[in-house]
Amino acid sequence: MEDVKQIVADIKKGQIKPIYFLMGEEPYYIDAISDYIEDNVLAEEEKGFNQMVLYGRDVAIDDIVSNAKRYPMMAERQVVIVKEAQDLSRTIENLAGYAANPQPTTVLVLNYKYKKIDKRKALYKAIKKQGSVVFESKKLYENQVADWIRRVLSGQNYTISPKASQMLVEFLGTDLSKINNELQKLKIILPEGTQITPEHIEENIGISKDYNNFELRKAIGERNSVKAFKIVDYFANNPKDNPMVVTVSLLFNFFSQLLHFHGLNDKNPRNVASALKINPYFVNEYIAAARNFPMRKVSAVVSTLREFDVKSKGVNSNAVPQGDLLKELLVKILS
Repeated sequence: MEDVKQIVADIKKGQIKPIYFLMGEEPYYIDAISDYIEDNVLAEEEKGFNQMVLYGRDVAIDDIVSNAKRYPMMAERQVVIVKEAQDLSRTIENLAGYAANPQPTTVLVLNYKYKKIDKRKALYKAIKKQGSVVFESKKLYENQVADWIRRVLSGQNYTISPKASQMLVEFLGTDLSKINNELQKLKIILPEGTQITPEHIEENIGISKDYNNFELRKAIGERNSVKAFKIVDYFANNPKDNPMVVTVSLLFNFFSQLLHFHGLNDKNPRNVASALKINPYFVNEYIAAARNFPMRKVSAVVSTLREFDVKSKGVNSNAVPQGDLLKELLVKILS
């Protein structure tokens, strides 16, 4: 499998392959590579006759092959990009014949999102045999996204505080495209060299720096019931922006990690960060929570969260408002 930076570096050097098969669960990198090829392989004056964008839902494999076999007009090569190629998943293997003998003056880019081709079959083998590119874009785990945000911003001469990046992850999940869109908005507003803070996130993206799942988790870990109930009350009054199912899921992950923490022999902060796969900045939060929640209590809370996860999805809850369910959950956790 190829690396994004290596693919881009090779293109910059003029080492351009006849096929780029971009597949996998994370669309962000697929779009990034495809967009880079679309923007940079041909000069602007060459694109009118020699760059074509097709969509999987509108074409058949024969259409792709016939376009790929055309010769470029007044240019060294042509570029054919197939977006949403996953719509061709039932017939994609029929591309194996072309992949075995691709047109050397064509750059064929296939954006095969959310799926993968079978590496045991003819298409994958043909692409690899010809020295073309197969790139698999893997979904990042939640604990990897904050570091991804930091790296992306670092390359653009920005930094971000750990709390601010955690707010983005908790609000936007692991969707890198959504996160990148919000980062682009912040970059328009904030000058280079800025450290992005929770205040910037609150003012420009609309995520409350004081009333969010991150702050609720921290308040519970500290057994700060006054603060925890304030946050839950805010959630109850703003249910659309703070769905209970998300809150329960995040709390379940937190207490599951706390259970893991209790089982560690080496509770050195560096080892804790590595074992729990968390940012070292948050280790003290887990240490404090472990003091307030011994292992037996943590186990009980995990069971309670499982029960309320079912209730939050409308099972056996007798139409109780989610705000009331959340308050009941908090009472049980802190009791």
